[in-house]
Amino acid sequence: MEFNFLSTIDLLGTFAFAVSGAFAAIEKKLDPFGVIILAFIPSIGGGSIRDILIGDLPVAWLSNNITIAVILLAAVSVLLFASRLKKMEPVLTVFDALGLGLFTLVGIEKGLLWGYPPGICISLGVMTGCFGGVIRDVVLNNVPYLFRKEIYASAAILGGILYFLLKNTTLSIELINIFCILVIFSIRMLALRYRWKLPATYR
Repeated sequence: MEFNFLSTIDLLGTFAFAVSGAFAAIEKKLDPFGVIILAFIPSIGGGSIRDILIGDLPVAWLSNNITIAVILLAAVSVLLFASRLKKMEPVLTVFDALGLGLFTLVGIEKGLLWGYPPGICISLGVMTGCFGGVIRDVVLNNVPYLFRKEIYASAAILGGILYFLLKNTTLSIELINIFCILVIFSIRMLALRYRWKLPATYR
């Protein structure tokens, strides 16, 4: 695997989502095997769906041992240290928000690499950032964040729009990536802190 800024973001996102999946599994009192499986699902789910749709096969993680090692490291770390944390919900939400920001930008960059226009790139970013978590929540019999009134996918969309606005400036692509990741992460965390919700479509 050739290491560059984008691959570093990808690995950080993989670790963040693997931790969130493992913590979610522990909250449901799954066994160690279940924790490892739930670490894999959000880490590779969104990216796998993205790669299948754009025809980038085989999907990236199948030929990347480093990704698998990072996921296993995250799962083992959670198994070792989760017992020291009395409340795991804050940890889960922090890592989930971080993974959302990181993977959204990975998906956008992947779309640009394949020559797609901004709207499709943002869609691929949202898919990469959100769909792994959707699969995780479905497996755990939870309603996914994406289907609630949560500020979740909308945070990824706003970050994607900001990305393309900033591309017209003189900022380096690395700074744009970092800034947009922080914006997505901050929007998600502020939404949780202040209970911001999307308007309901029903009464």
